[in-house]
Amino acid sequence: MGAKDTLNQPLADFLPYQLSIASNAVSSRISEQYRARFGLKVPEWRIMAVLGDAGHLTQRDLTAATLMDKVAVNRACKVLEDRGLAVRKPNKDDGRSHHLELTEEGRAMHGGIMPLARAMEAEIVSGFTDEELTQFCTFLARVRKSAGELDCDSLDDFAPE
Repeated sequence: MGAKDTLNQPLADFLPYQLSIASNAVSSRISEQYRARFGLKVPEWRIMAVLGDAGHLTQRDLTAATLMDKVAVNRACKVLEDRGLAVRKPNKDDGRSHHLELTEEGRAMHGGIMPLARAMEAEIVSGFTDEELTQFCTFLARVRKSAGELDCDSLDDFAPE
């Protein structure tokens, strides 16, 4: 199906729309639990999750790892620091930046959240077979890769009639 053929398709058939709606549905349900149980918003949890896996990262690395806007990353890092869940430490490789890492309290909270996160994940994907879930994750990785490689400048000549 060519680009012109898709112009008359309903929005519900537009893949970016479907991905956005699915992401919002999952995030809103998870967000409710993180906020109620831990007082965290989704961006703060994303930073905690990445730091929990990586140990310590610069804000630039956190921005790349989470694909969040750098302002949102900065804001989430500040909240985590203010709550004593994360701390900035000098970056020995680059004196102009700092590493952020979870404090003992932050690691304890991360450890408490992970079972909840995994339980919610299990519920969300409970309708998938193992094979379907593997295939779905493969497809999502391909979409992320394609989106990252998208050359928007090449679309400048596209003008719907």
